[in-house]
Amino acid sequence: MKKRALISEIMTKDVITLNHKDDLETAERLFKSNRIRHIPVVSGEQIIGMLSYTDLLRISFADAVEDDETSVDTVVYNMFTIEQVMAKKLTSVSSNTTIKEVAEILAEKEFHALPVVDNDKLVGIVTTTDLINYLINQY
Repeated sequence: MKKRALISEIMTKDVITLNHKDDLETAERLFKSNRIRHIPVVSGEQIIGMLSYTDLLRISFADAVEDDETSVDTVVYNMFTIEQVMAKKLTSVSSNTTIKEVAEILAEKEFHALPVVDNDKLVGIVTTTDLINYLINQY
């Protein structure tokens, strides 16, 4: 196992994002159609928050709809904005952070995803799944 391997080796570079003006119905469609659990929220090129699928589940019955269905009861979603539901106090890492350092942050803070930011620009996202897959590939 490489001790100084960088997070840029395992992070997702082609990041799906939400604009802070998007609605929660759009967010749910992205979560389900891409089978992901975390989406960075941006304003322009600046990351301003992170929305998780769990955040949606807290305010709705999103999990009651089958994954292949596209219709959602949007009554609850119309009561909230993405900015009201997303996490705002983010911890981020740069692409030259080591995998070990990222694993320590995720374990200590109990996060499941971290945005990867270089020069105030979102360049990737790293999740606990990325770390688990990295470990699996080491054996």
